[in-house]
Amino acid sequence: MTEETGTSGPFAHLLPVLRPVRGGNGFEEALERVLQVIRLGLVPGGERLPPERDLADHLGISRVTLREVLKALQEQGLVEARRGRYGGTFVLPRGRPADGGGPRRRAEEAGLQDVLRFREVLEAGAAELCAAHGLDGEGAERLRTALGATHEAPLPDYLRHDTLLHLTLAELSGSPTLSVQYAAVRATLNDLLDRVPLLVRNLEHSQHQHTALVDAVLAGDEETARAVAREHCAGTAALLRGFLA
Repeated sequence: MTEETGTSGPFAHLLPVLRPVRGGNGFEEALERVLQVIRLGLVPGGERLPPERDLADHLGISRVTLREVLKALQEQGLVEARRGRYGGTFVLPRGRPADGGGPRRRAEEAGLQDVLRFREVLEAGAAELCAAHGLDGEGAERLRTALGATHEAPLPDYLRHDTLLHLTLAELSGSPTLSVQYAAVRATLNDLLDRVPLLVRNLEHSQHQHTALVDAVLAGDEETARAVAREHCAGTAALLRGFLA
């Protein structure tokens, strides 16, 4: 692993998603993980994915397999390869999805209620676990930093930083399975959020909830952490149901 993609480098936030694949389905699982990075918005449109060598190392696959993954993504119009000194594989900007039959049909196809309920279970569980078991100094600082980034994010980048805050909380829960499941459900959630407008009032309310959630976790207040997490999820659910259901 190069210094650039180490735990303190610019790609450190991708490590919870770019986990080593299991044997047997290397191409499919690697494709799924890189797709999660793109769908979660962890690498914004126009920015570069980690270098091939580091991606292959993180995913536990050969460079040949990784190039097949990147080729498939390129054929789908999700990334492009650029040559030269500042070359690499770049994520292409994502446009808003075509109508595809109307908001109601899209919501039904996404299993809106199932996604929202599962997300609430995972979010509340992660918050309660973090508060119950406590965070060490590094974990607490990571959570504070992720929270601060949401407060400072310009509107176009807000969803990405919001995603990183919740991914951090899931990872700090101490349950790798919970973290994996949350990354998957969050990718689906972000696809849904891409279909609704960003409302400043809603974002301000979310930020108050984020602050209360982090405060409760750091104070070891399990009951409040779980309650705030559920309230926060309910707000998002109401917004999505209002626009999509």
